[in-house]
Amino acid sequence: MHEYAFFNGQVLSVPSATIPAVSSAALYGKGIFTAIAIYDGEPFLWEKHWRRLTDNAAKIVIDLSEHSEETTRKALDELIEKNGVTNWRARITFFDESASSIWPFETKRKTSLLILTADLRPVPENFRLTVSPFPVNSQSPLAGVKSCNYLENLLAMDEAKKQGFDEAIRLNERGQITSACMANIFWLNDEQLYTPSLKTGCLAGTTREFVIEKLECEEIEARIETLKGADEIFLTSAGIGIATLTELDGNRFANSEHPITKLISAASKAG
Repeated sequence: MHEYAFFNGQVLSVPSATIPAVSSAALYGKGIFTAIAIYDGEPFLWEKHWRRLTDNAAKIVIDLSEHSEETTRKALDELIEKNGVTNWRARITFFDESASSIWPFETKRKTSLLILTADLRPVPENFRLTVSPFPVNSQSPLAGVKSCNYLENLLAMDEAKKQGFDEAIRLNERGQITSACMANIFWLNDEQLYTPSLKTGCLAGTTREFVIEKLECEEIEARIETLKGADEIFLTSAGIGIATLTELDGNRFANSEHPITKLISAASKAG
């Protein structure tokens, strides 16, 4: 993480950014966020990230009336300049600072804005996956929402690391592939590209959307056996870009340099 953060209208040192301990954000994890890649000092897929933030805010009732797209983008640009960011990532978080009906208190601020920057996540040369024992509930009101209540994802990731893997595939309650812990997933079979349907409960990732717009891709509901029989597997997110997988629970995959692997570099250079 870099030295400075943007928090509620000003750039300050990261430790100085705090929210009330009795807010809905602190007590229940009520908040939304997005992680956005920064290439040559410019946020990648900004419009998609902002659209998802506003959609997610509406779904879990977070008031963004004091935070417009223009002011949020201006805050991000200010922090990018302050931290000297060129090819990194940023996290934009909106915290619900309102009181809950269970633990009421008086508050003036409804929603706080925090922006952080950090290095891009490192991608292992030998990227190994396993299958997580923790299922995704596709019927949850948080399904498809990138909320600050992210503990399930972290626990699934930690469990994969304990087993010696770099990431894990999460299945839903019907045994269907949804995503990895921190990324969306694509796979290639007989030259056809696939990704899980949003009906599985997977997150509508911005990089996922970008890939689907650029390449012919079929969104399906599939079980883990389909993935183990794939020709290639790819993970996508703002933090890692588009990464090629080498192994899933002992099944090794080839690397044919499919066009998906060149999408981000081509788009960022064109931009």
